[in-house]
Amino acid sequence: MATIRVHAPTLSPALGAAVSTAVRRGALEAAGAGVRASMLVTPRLAAFLIRETFRRSGLRTAASLMRHAPVGVEALRDLRYGPEPDMLLDVFRPADGDGPHPLLLWVHGGGFVGGSKDELAGYFQMIASHGYTVAAPRYALAPKYRYPVPVRQVMRALDFLQAERTSFHLDPDRIILAGNSAGAHIAAQIGTLATTPGYAGLVGIPPTIAAEQVRGLVLACGTFDLSLTLGVSGLAESILVRAAGWSYSGRRNFNRDITFAAWSIPDFLTPAFPPTLLTVGNADPLRAHTERLHEAMRAAGLEPETVFWPDHVPALDHEYQFNLDTEPAQVFRSRLLEFLAAKTGADGAGYASPGR
Repeated sequence: MATIRVHAPTLSPALGAAVSTAVRRGALEAAGAGVRASMLVTPRLAAFLIRETFRRSGLRTAASLMRHAPVGVEALRDLRYGPEPDMLLDVFRPADGDGPHPLLLWVHGGGFVGGSKDELAGYFQMIASHGYTVAAPRYALAPKYRYPVPVRQVMRALDFLQAERTSFHLDPDRIILAGNSAGAHIAAQIGTLATTPGYAGLVGIPPTIAAEQVRGLVLACGTFDLSLTLGVSGLAESILVRAAGWSYSGRRNFNRDITFAAWSIPDFLTPAFPPTLLTVGNADPLRAHTERLHEAMRAAGLEPETVFWPDHVPALDHEYQFNLDTEPAQVFRSRLLEFLAAKTGADGAGYASPGR
């Protein structure tokens, strides 16, 4: 098992630009009629374009976040957690101290058809520097692999991490599940599997963690409610959501498919659902999903913590939290670290970062 000591590189500010929503929208809108025509029979062309635009914007995100990556963190990259080709994960942990540290498992986004754990490495290093073992699994992407394969794989990653607890200096009784965008949905499903009786039978995945092990959930800019999936406005957003849903479910009319119903997290909440930190931008096309989950959690007797920006100017788009050159992202980072410390008992002390 190779150990890499991570040092914060010096990158030009130009390379550190945050994810450009305009790039994603522009690529899909430029494809125009061809994509719309292909969507009559298959989501594959649209899924390919989405994956490519996420790849390009991911490079910008990665470069920007690495400017904020602290020293004093060790990274174990591309560790195999299972036999399938995509079953690889990265582990970040403090370079000094044997722990055991609380485990934060973060699932990357990408509309279920794209994205990569690698683009968020700088963010994971930042969190690890505050006294956490951070694990970032790769998972199989649609349309080649369909729901619930990614959920099963992430559950398998948790099983692997628990088995290797000593090697990774982690405490399996202090787990935080987290994710952004599509990854927030996967993380929320893992939390639901651990806390809602009978849900495992609907999804077909037995939980490998107990409810008491999950100290909290961090859900950023996620998609959670099947009934809202086709309610977005704008050509690019509509294509993205339809292509992602069709690709992930394998069914064109996925929003009306009863076999996909377990996908809607608000319908399966119980009072045992883990303490949760929610965030979303006020211009995020998926904003209604987080608001719906928030309402459902309150109705279930839960008290989620929130970082919402209803009146922020300029408006905050999807994944605002990764642009650490902005005040809102810095505010969320502070709230995230406070939440982690409160739920796990970690002291939260961190190393110096070039971005602070």
